[in-house]
Amino acid sequence: IYSGGAWLAERLVAALNLSDKDRLGFIDVSFYRDDFAEKGLRADIKPTHISFDVNGATILLVDDVLYTGRTTRAAINELFDYGRPAKIMLAALIDRGGRELPISADFVAETITLLAGESLELHRAENGELSLTVHHNA
Repeated sequence: IYSGGAWLAERLVAALNLSDKDRLGFIDVSFYRDDFAEKGLRADIKPTHISFDVNGATILLVDDVLYTGRTTRAAINELFDYGRPAKIMLAALIDRGGRELPISADFVAETITLLAGESLELHRAENGELSLTVHHNA
């Protein structure tokens, strides 16, 4: 899932020496979000790229921060436009709680609690290094 999840998926493919990079896909959920009418489109929309057959496949969705579950729901909805997977699993770098939908990750690197008004953002430097920033929203 763009953008942080896509960066993590690329790193997982490299770290695990997976040779079939054609099985790596990228999803931009902008048009599938349930808050699309409220928030409108972001300026950094990227094309969804799924070059493999989704029908019958086991899909591992990768996201940077799991929060309300709405991004995951949107990604699942988009996947079904490409076919009917046999199984969908979710990996997240950070689970920050606060679910609004009954969605949980199968794989999580860390679970944290943020204060009200705080959010997390994953950044990628020019050299590919990833870092997390906590934002204090007003």
